[in-house]
Amino acid sequence: MSRKYLGAVATSSLILLFAACKAKSAAPPKAHGPQATAVTVALVTNAAWDKTVSIIGTLYPKDSATIGAQVEGQVEQTMVDFGDRVKAGQDLASIDTASYQAQLQQAEGNVSKAEANFKNAKQSFDRVEALRKQGVASESDYDAARAQYDQWEAELKAAQGTEAVAKLNVQRSRVQAPFDGAISQRIVGRGDFVKVGSPLFDIVNDGVLKFIFQVPEKYASYVQKGLAVNFGVDNYPGETFTGSVYLISPQVTSTSRAFNVGALVTNVDFRLKASTFARGWLTIEKAVPTPVVPIEAVVNFAGVTKVFVLEKDDTARSRTVETGRVRDGLQEIVSGIKPGETVITSGNTKLADGSIVTVRRDEPSPQPLVAQRKAGNER
Repeated sequence: MSRKYLGAVATSSLILLFAACKAKSAAPPKAHGPQATAVTVALVTNAAWDKTVSIIGTLYPKDSATIGAQVEGQVEQTMVDFGDRVKAGQDLASIDTASYQAQLQQAEGNVSKAEANFKNAKQSFDRVEALRKQGVASESDYDAARAQYDQWEAELKAAQGTEAVAKLNVQRSRVQAPFDGAISQRIVGRGDFVKVGSPLFDIVNDGVLKFIFQVPEKYASYVQKGLAVNFGVDNYPGETFTGSVYLISPQVTSTSRAFNVGALVTNVDFRLKASTFARGWLTIEKAVPTPVVPIEAVVNFAGVTKVFVLEKDDTARSRTVETGRVRDGLQEIVSGIKPGETVITSGNTKLADGSIVTVRRDEPSPQPLVAQRKAGNER
């Protein structure tokens, strides 16, 4: 029995082993092909964006001047200090006005004296001339009367000239503002002695500012007077100010390969300060068709900017692109792709060139993007 039992066990084991080997050999081989990556997509579309150029510059006052003394003397008083706003013709200081007023009175007296002498000389001359015609007065009497008349005529003109200068000096002794603006610096004070030409005040017209910036020479054909300029300053973060081009330099700077452009900016409520640094953009064309994609479609890796374009065979192809502005979730594509192509917007970080993809059916089919976005000028 022991032999029979052992034989039966051995036979059963062999049968089971054979069946297992047969079942294993009958199993189908496992597939080792590439796995498709689930992605979402969008169409490259044209958005009507303004064509702009980034600019950096400085706000200068439209007019500025250093007011100098036009007469010599001691400063009697100053009526303004830095920060004060003044109107054209407003008195800022006075310089020895009493002395110049006295000189004017003296000049006026000399004019009156010269006028009286001239009047007498003219009357004498007229009488001698009448007597000469009658043959009563001699030629020497006539010549003497004529000389006296000419002398006092010259004296009167000289006295009148002195009076005019005296009046001008009285006016100049009262220092006045040449234009509407604000005092940026008071240089002298009461009691200072000044000579002709000595600086007294610095004044700026900050009601209108000049925004001076440079534009690359490749945009020279686009820049013209009247173009809109938008900019911001550090002391008003997030706020945009506007101006318009009114000055264009005829020369390109050889070092920077750019040319200067000036825009006039109305300084409402004097919020902007002269000599402030500003940055912004110059609009050189309106509503230019601009290729855009969702910002999620752009991948930056190792210094390379690229997108993945969906081919008809469900293959993702890597495409290096040059990007521009970003606005409302859209990225401007300067070069690399064209409108009508389909780009991958999610799952693209897992892709390589030539990867097989499948578009997720729970996502809407690609639609033009511009209809859902508003135009603007953010850079």
